[in-house]
Amino acid sequence: MINGKRVVAVLPAYNAEKTLTRTVSEIPDAVDACILVDDHSTDKTADLARSLGLQVHEHERNRGYGGNQKTCYAAALEAGADIVVMLHPDYQYSPLLVEPMASMIAYGVYDLVLGSRILGGGALRGGMPLYKYISNRGLTFIQNLLLGAKLSEYHTGFRAYSRDMLLSLPLEKNSEDFAFDNQLLAQCIYLGARIGEISCPTRYFPEASSINLRRSTIYGLSVLGTTMDCVAARIGLYLRPIFDFPPLQLKIPVEAISLAVEEYS
Repeated sequence: MINGKRVVAVLPAYNAEKTLTRTVSEIPDAVDACILVDDHSTDKTADLARSLGLQVHEHERNRGYGGNQKTCYAAALEAGADIVVMLHPDYQYSPLLVEPMASMIAYGVYDLVLGSRILGGGALRGGMPLYKYISNRGLTFIQNLLLGAKLSEYHTGFRAYSRDMLLSLPLEKNSEDFAFDNQLLAQCIYLGARIGEISCPTRYFPEASSINLRRSTIYGLSVLGTTMDCVAARIGLYLRPIFDFPPLQLKIPVEAISLAVEEYS
């Protein structure tokens, strides 16, 4: 626990047998529970996860990256998580940062924290392919410009969320594929969430999962579509299902502010 908050790490896994042990060995003791969702792997990921003491959920069919996360978050919330940290089991991101990311939420500073590969300038040194780096920077520039945010990147898979944050979002309406992450982040911005970032080193190596150029292109087009849908929802042009929810429900109610003013006046 951190500041009395229950911390649950979720690991969306697909054929992660070769890297799972290294990943789990570096998860901090502050994490109260680890949940792995196996997306119908063809290796021994699920069996290994059980031997490492993780709570395991197995999909009977491959649901995709987004579908895996939907199960992850539902399982974590059911397990009583106050803070949920998504950590890829492929050892691309550093598990040692789970605790500081969760702490930024546990002490009420942020609703969502991103582990950024861009802050600190280590993405290329860590092996990120040049075309991915360029597309990351270009898409991030466009989204910051249109959504009014100032994030260093929108495409990291290392994230921590408050319980209230996750419960505020219509996650089941999101994509079952890689577009899920960007849709969720756009929803958080639309909602008015407090978003923090922390510099995170990244590692690209043969066993680390990564999508190819074709799927990266499809992902990039979906990012642009999500961005335009968010802008349209804001200005009332049209409303896609993923943005069909109250945009300000995380804001402090006016009544609460009034009571605080009266108490200290």
